[in-house]
Amino acid sequence: MPTNRRRLLAGSAALLAAPAVLRIPRAEAQEVTLRLHHFLPAASNVHRFFLAPWAEKVQQESGGRLRIQIFPAMQLGGAPPQLYDQARDGVADIVWTLPGNTPGRFPRIEAVELPFVAHASGVVNARATQEFFSTVIPDEFREVHPICVWAHDGGHIHANRPVRRMEDLRGLRLRFPTRLAGEALRALGAAPVGMPVPQVPEALAQRAIDGAVVPWEVVPSIRLQELVNHHTEITGTPCLYTTTFILAMNRARYAALPADLRRVLDANSGEAAAVMAGRVWDERGPVVRAEVARRRQNTIYVLPEAEKERWQVATRPVLDAWFSAMRERNIDGQALLAQVRALIAKHSA
Repeated sequence: MPTNRRRLLAGSAALLAAPAVLRIPRAEAQEVTLRLHHFLPAASNVHRFFLAPWAEKVQQESGGRLRIQIFPAMQLGGAPPQLYDQARDGVADIVWTLPGNTPGRFPRIEAVELPFVAHASGVVNARATQEFFSTVIPDEFREVHPICVWAHDGGHIHANRPVRRMEDLRGLRLRFPTRLAGEALRALGAAPVGMPVPQVPEALAQRAIDGAVVPWEVVPSIRLQELVNHHTEITGTPCLYTTTFILAMNRARYAALPADLRRVLDANSGEAAAVMAGRVWDERGPVVRAEVARRRQNTIYVLPEAEKERWQVATRPVLDAWFSAMRERNIDGQALLAQVRALIAKHSA
């Protein structure tokens, strides 16, 4: 065969083979898009400063192959209390939600949410809660794949009238985020009203409630500074209450990820993700507080330590009632609380 013809045939064969060679890396480098669903608007601090940066970090570290598309404000349908089941059932791949949205379903994590137990720092609570979950109660969320579990900084009272002592709470209709926060408010004389936080603005507008207990970070998400004028801070550690959160993924969806993408997700899970979340409350809370303080119509009152001690005494029966309820479920509540307090002390050192 002439040399030129051999070269032509060899070149043609190489061109025909080239697409197959190029397709092999493409097939191995599988691209995956996950849908993350949550209940707050895209303008909220947790969306802007935790969920979106976390999703971007995962995408960058995966070389753009693992993308997380975020659907805020319940855009995929349903109500906030249904988010956990949406992750379990695969309606969404990942959800950000509160275990407290379904009272009594996750009893052990409630040890973090008992009144006057948590730290004033979001990062401390985040570290302690993640470790409490991963080492003490790892089966609490067994229906899903937990990416991370954490808790925010101390929550405060925001109302349409001043709250400067326990007696001022009498009959005050306050939205509460968790069952135990509601019980604490009831013990203090308030009239607690449970509802997901996105419902607070309408409830205030309709005068169905007089205020809400939330951390500073949440305030602008629901325009609370525009709807009420009085803010009572319960400063220091322990704080009045905290709320636990979970970033949960569908188990089957996690298992189906290519091994290298699972490693990227795992590297951005656990304590690393929990601390990233906790920083949002620690960093954005003071910013929001300063913005509210600059508003002439808003007043911030810091509860004196002596008055705070009165509140702690008044809420102790909430702990006793929780211990009793846990015993009925064959759970050692006192041991769980002791472990939570030890972890908070460890991470506040």
